[in-house]
Amino acid sequence: MDKNRDCFGADIEAVITSFNQGTMILEAVESLCAQTLLPKKIIIVDDGSKEENSIRILKDMEKKADLPVPVMIHYQENRGVSSARNTGIKKTLAPMVLVLDGDDKLEPEFTEYVSQLLRDNPSMVAASSRMHTFGILDSIVCPAGGNISSFLSRNCCPATHILRREIFEQCGGYDESMRSGFEDWDFFLSMIETSPEAWIGIVDKPLIQYRTAPASSNIKSMDKRLEIMRFMIEKHISSYHDHLADALLGIETISNLRLYHWENEVTHAIRSHQEISRLSKEFLESPTYGDGGMASAVRIASIGEEK
Repeated sequence: MDKNRDCFGADIEAVITSFNQGTMILEAVESLCAQTLLPKKIIIVDDGSKEENSIRILKDMEKKADLPVPVMIHYQENRGVSSARNTGIKKTLAPMVLVLDGDDKLEPEFTEYVSQLLRDNPSMVAASSRMHTFGILDSIVCPAGGNISSFLSRNCCPATHILRREIFEQCGGYDESMRSGFEDWDFFLSMIETSPEAWIGIVDKPLIQYRTAPASSNIKSMDKRLEIMRFMIEKHISSYHDHLADALLGIETISNLRLYHWENEVTHAIRSHQEISRLSKEFLESPTYGDGGMASAVRIASIGEEK
């Protein structure tokens, strides 16, 4: 860690949000303190933790004098992650702010590589990297970033990222009314809408260690995806109106890709003389129409005619 002591990014501060995260918040802070380019300051916003161990860990951290980066902890009543992020970012002074969830970690090069991407591209409003998931799922996830057209059909950037503080101020920050999920996607849309040239970049290395769990807020938010998407479409209606074809084609591309993967799985199972699931059987007995479903079912049924 000594090798990093003089490698500060004077133009970067970090904000970590915390809520009943126990020792995970220590891992997040340690990953920031091990960066090849250290942030100038770390601000932890605790969003009303009630768990005794979590509170004790935060209180102990306030007393630590041997950390290579100054750590400030702000306590607030529980108002949701959007409020916690807004609170933390408003307390920063640096032109770039790293936003990190308290249950995730960073590879040592994250700050260096991602901030450099922003420095090299003036029209880029935020940047992040690919993710290595751990916990329940071990995988490499590759968000693509992009401009407004890319973000209308799906979120293309991890919640952990580095943003330009001036863009945060221009767009008004995170929507604190969004407490059911997708607040980061909404925020990215708002940032990109500040300029026609605006876009979000992604470093093509998995520099985020993203914790996965079946009960995480990200997983639970999928239950309300359509409801939240309706809210976002109505909120960003001008962008959807101006880029309607891109939004619809983006959703269609995702749908076709998922159908293609399912078709290949079923085809492989049939050719391997394996049992297919009940839901797949029901789909083949009554395929959907007008969305490629019937064509997929015909291709699967034709396997028996190959010989």
